[in-house]
Amino acid sequence: MRKELALIPASLAALVANAQGLRPNIVYIMTDDHTAQMMSCYDTRYVETPNLDRIARDGVRFTHSYVANSLSGPSRACMLTGKHSHKNGFTNNEHGIFDGSQQTMPKLLQAAGYETCLIGKWHLVSTPTGFDHWEILPAQGDYYNPTFIHMDGTRSADSGYVTRIITDKAIEWLEAPRRGASSKPFALFVHHKACHRAWLPALEDLRLYEDKTFALPPEFHDDYATREAAGKTEMEIGKDMDIVYDTKMFVSDEETPRTRLSRSYQGMIGRLSPAEREQYDAFYVPLSRDFYEKWGKDYNFLPRQAQSSVEGSRDAELLEWKYQRYMRDYAKVVHSLDQEVGRVLDYLEEKGLLDNTLVVYTSDQGFYMGEHGWFDKRFMYEESLSTPLVMRLPKGYERRGDIDEMVQNIDYAPTFLDIAGAPIPDDIQGVSLLPLLKGKTATKKDKAAIKKWRDAIYYHYYEYPAEHNVRRHYGIRTDRYKLIHFYGHDVNAWELFDLQNDPHEMHNLYGQPGMEKLQQQLHHKLEELQIQYDDPQR
Repeated sequence: MRKELALIPASLAALVANAQGLRPNIVYIMTDDHTAQMMSCYDTRYVETPNLDRIARDGVRFTHSYVANSLSGPSRACMLTGKHSHKNGFTNNEHGIFDGSQQTMPKLLQAAGYETCLIGKWHLVSTPTGFDHWEILPAQGDYYNPTFIHMDGTRSADSGYVTRIITDKAIEWLEAPRRGASSKPFALFVHHKACHRAWLPALEDLRLYEDKTFALPPEFHDDYATREAAGKTEMEIGKDMDIVYDTKMFVSDEETPRTRLSRSYQGMIGRLSPAEREQYDAFYVPLSRDFYEKWGKDYNFLPRQAQSSVEGSRDAELLEWKYQRYMRDYAKVVHSLDQEVGRVLDYLEEKGLLDNTLVVYTSDQGFYMGEHGWFDKRFMYEESLSTPLVMRLPKGYERRGDIDEMVQNIDYAPTFLDIAGAPIPDDIQGVSLLPLLKGKTATKKDKAAIKKWRDAIYYHYYEYPAEHNVRRHYGIRTDRYKLIHFYGHDVNAWELFDLQNDPHEMHNLYGQPGMEKLQQQLHHKLEELQIQYDDPQR
């Protein structure tokens, strides 16, 4: 905030700042399960994402961006409140209901004079609060011809592909006459279903990436030695990825073997119109017939030991086939997403809004693209702990390029409040990222904040027993090391990784000779953060 506004009461300061054109709009685009490996400004191995990269090119890319709890609902609650899961009360999807009466960042933006809107995935069970307008998907929502819930409680089915429809609704809200539109800045939250399982592509993208063979990650054939909790999970591509639901090997109800999730899959594609279904089947049915002709209709999941099968074996061949199908469908979903982000950027530019808008792109967490032989997320290991975060900055914020400080999704709420000229409540646990965004305009106070920036982040995952059976755990990550404690009725294990020498987290160093002093230091830091964040787990 400018010096001349510093002594004005916060609410009045917001009004004055807006009158002087100092308060930018906020467009926050969040996807589901989109991992940095599948975004070409982070990783060029797999896909190209020119529109997402455009945000980073014209703004900043965070290279150490993390979540506080790698699970959709809890991650969203952390973003909305600026607090860790144990403080906002939404720790897991299985039994959680978000308390919408609590303090949230959208409510605080409203109080500061912002018009707020949410379009897309909510996934917090309770009704959204703090938004002047919202249209949300029920639960996970559907890719094809999805249903939306409206503010008056009614539901409607929209025709088309969900990623495009969410973008359409977001732009429609920007276009429509709104209360105080001429004088109020806006905060628009665009929450996509993509790239969530089961990775159903837009119909026009069905044949994309079919000629591409994706390289196996170096730790694809992980045997989980020295990592007890990793070996107990149920998210292996070979053993746990459903051949119908996930890889879409479906011919007809009579010709396709029943799997645990086959009925769910039929429900998803059953939303297609007859003409759309014909187009869909023209692609997937021949693939499915070829699959069952080769592997047999009594196909079963690969046994656990096949995950680390010897190269060249039949099990290894089938495992890699499943990986390719997974990667191709996921990449297709990303392609559509990238196009729709481009539409939003083009609209803002066309309407002269881009230079006065903070555009944020991120995901609710990362995801495994075959690393450790896995799909899904949840673990504190790098691929799911990390999340992409790029921002296009409004005028007055001169930083460009990479930002290497460790940031977390609890930081989004104070950042948005700070840029809005609104007070940041003392009970918010995240920190504003604005000092990192100012570049040459940074004040002495900003530089002091950067100098004292956090040297570790805290993580806590709670959902067990549940889907994928990832055990509960908490831990810290510093710039080089990671300490994790898995706990529960059948596991009590510590893990320690040197991320500089072991970036794929294959070698647990905890308890090894020579680690005593480092372990002591990390335990001390862990306890320090648990006290700071008031986590009763300590």
